[in-house]
Amino acid sequence: MLYDVIVVGGGHAGSEAVASAANMGAQTLLITMNLQTIGQMSCNPAVGGIAKGQIVREIDALGGYMARVTDLTAIQFKMLNKSKGPAMWSPRAQSDRMRFAECWREQLEQMPNVSFFQDMVQEVLIENGKCVGVKTGIGTTFRAKCIVLTNGTFLNGVIHIGEKQFAGGRSGESNSKGITKCLEQNGFISGRMKTGTPPRVDGRSLDFSKMILQNGDKNPKKFSFSETTTPLKVQKPCYLSHTNMLTHEYLKEGFERSPMFNGSIKSIGPRYCPSIEDKINRFTDRESHQIFSEPEGWNTAEIYVNGFSTSLPADIQEKALKTIPGFENVRFFRPGYAIEYDYFPPTQLKHNLETKLVENLFFAGQINGTTGYEEADAQGLMAGINATLKAQEREPFVLERDQGYIGVLIDDLITKGTEEPYRMFTSRAEYRMLLRQDNADQRLMPLAHKLGILNDKAMAVLEKKVSRYKELISYFEKTSVLPKDINPVLKKVKSSPVAQSDKLFKFLSRPSVRAKDMINVTPVKSFIQKGKYTDEEIEQLEIKVKYSGYIEKEKRNALRLKELSNIKIPKAFNYSNIMSLSFEAREKLSKIRPNTLLQASLISGVSPSDVSVLLVYIGR
Repeated sequence: MLYDVIVVGGGHAGSEAVASAANMGAQTLLITMNLQTIGQMSCNPAVGGIAKGQIVREIDALGGYMARVTDLTAIQFKMLNKSKGPAMWSPRAQSDRMRFAECWREQLEQMPNVSFFQDMVQEVLIENGKCVGVKTGIGTTFRAKCIVLTNGTFLNGVIHIGEKQFAGGRSGESNSKGITKCLEQNGFISGRMKTGTPPRVDGRSLDFSKMILQNGDKNPKKFSFSETTTPLKVQKPCYLSHTNMLTHEYLKEGFERSPMFNGSIKSIGPRYCPSIEDKINRFTDRESHQIFSEPEGWNTAEIYVNGFSTSLPADIQEKALKTIPGFENVRFFRPGYAIEYDYFPPTQLKHNLETKLVENLFFAGQINGTTGYEEADAQGLMAGINATLKAQEREPFVLERDQGYIGVLIDDLITKGTEEPYRMFTSRAEYRMLLRQDNADQRLMPLAHKLGILNDKAMAVLEKKVSRYKELISYFEKTSVLPKDINPVLKKVKSSPVAQSDKLFKFLSRPSVRAKDMINVTPVKSFIQKGKYTDEEIEQLEIKVKYSGYIEKEKRNALRLKELSNIKIPKAFNYSNIMSLSFEAREKLSKIRPNTLLQASLISGVSPSDVSVLLVYIGR
């Protein structure tokens, strides 16, 4: 059988790639080494967080499944950064780890276009510069119009625990061999990266009374925009503790045996998620570090020790952990470990995640040098969409930087590359006021509908929602309020009183005035009650009123940059002949081959003067 799309790997990127391809009508085959670990949470049992939560909501708006699976398996929900502006609000949820993987498999098995096969893919079949299929370890060959590789940490993976090293792609699972060699033989450049994970411990051996309770939100929301999921009614708590100087002394005892310090690990790990030994070594002035106890599910005693990622010897891990309040009698389920694996620098890809060297071959996830479930899942979604579009002979789907964090993620990878595991932050997005988590549906659902991923019913729900936002805003723009009605509110929030009537919009624009303060004001109360507006709709009103100036400014900036995105660079453009370009610019432009002047301007090492030179040579 000739498949439309074959996805290799059943992790977060692979699962989402399969789902998006199948929902677009592609006959899709998932090949994975173990069908029991589809959608496995290899590290922490949580989804979302700073910037990552925005990505998950964008995945959902584009028809992806991560948000829905998270809602269906969540045990706690928090909206982070609520004390800051709405551009920084980021949803995060703890999930039931076993149920999360089970739910992902259930979702995929319900899709009629999805087939499964359990084996290790050892060879990518390439004919005349095009990828045509794969060959597995037992010699079975599968052919397809497009192939998506989502191999995670499995490519020649090596696990480190102190002096011990052994092959593996994840604890208790073998690594994957053959693909790296096959790709290198076809001209691809590979590298090595490192990541790590903390020990898992028995919650029955911990004394939570010595720790600080960390509850979820009092009125939790949810990730998915879909009406098929609901917010949590009951939540499970996490707990916070801290290391101390004795902990640090015991950890230092193991430094000579640490693969991070004795040269066993040569690759670079994630800068923003360092191991505990790296924290102790780099921040010598710190007397303590936060340690979170996160439950792995509703009905399990297993605890994830967040903040204690390590590759130190197991005896050192246990000795140090027992010095932390609440962990004095800790029993291990398994020690923490580091893992090194192969990746392929993402500058070898096009913006649709298809490789430049081989047609019909797509990469997604940690194979591209990223870290984190959310970053991987987003790439899987986009690779699955674009592999299907290629198989259907349709135009690629690429998000711009002002359209989504997913656009920022992929553009950063393709134009800048990465030499350390890439993690998304709000600071990476220059349009983060436009790219809020609350408006992901308004930004991206129309695009998903056009692609054929979302149905008319979902669009009708969105259109009704947007219509209600506009009703509220219009009412506040047109309706005036008397001083006697608004002054009590202004006095309460310590804002200057007024002597004459003015529009509701103007009063809500004041920094100290909140929408909830105005709900009971005479002209507002009857309108809100009549329309039965939800808390979410009122929150949207406040965001749009208070931040309208900032939003419009970002939109204008985005339009200016769009002018550069409209200037195409010829595919055969010869940068090496332009001596007025800096040497670094010539080298990087020749390697990355950007499609537009905007992409060229975002490449690290390409200066504004280099862009001006290109403008001249392109004839603009």
